[in-house]
Amino acid sequence: MRNLKRLTIFVALVLGFMCIPGIGTSEASAQGRQDFTLVNRTGVEIYALYVTPHSVDEWGEDILGADTLLSGEELDVFFSVRERAKFWDIRIEDEDGNYIEWDRLNLLEISKVTLYYRNKKPTAVVE
Repeated sequence: MRNLKRLTIFVALVLGFMCIPGIGTSEASAQGRQDFTLVNRTGVEIYALYVTPHSVDEWGEDILGADTLLSGEELDVFFSVRERAKFWDIRIEDEDGNYIEWDRLNLLEISKVTLYYRNKKPTAVVE
């Protein structure tokens, strides 16, 4: 199941970003440098996950699809090797559509993002 999630997320990111003007059309780099692991420590099950370049005004597709991410679970997010964006925004939604957003994460310097929600305050620890 986890491998299916990884493949689904990779395909969604590749296809989604190929449709955005100016993204997915640049010369290929040596690797997908924005790849990262997302860790859900929010205490709630994530029903929707969006990872979008900071410069884009719309969230695009939910990369979890029909899957969810339980609190305590990790998910590897992969990008196309052609992706060039440096700063990314993350949005999660619970079953009722309540959402939390984290903006302007430099995924060129981050390999792991751990999301928390404590005392009614969203935080993210990055490594």
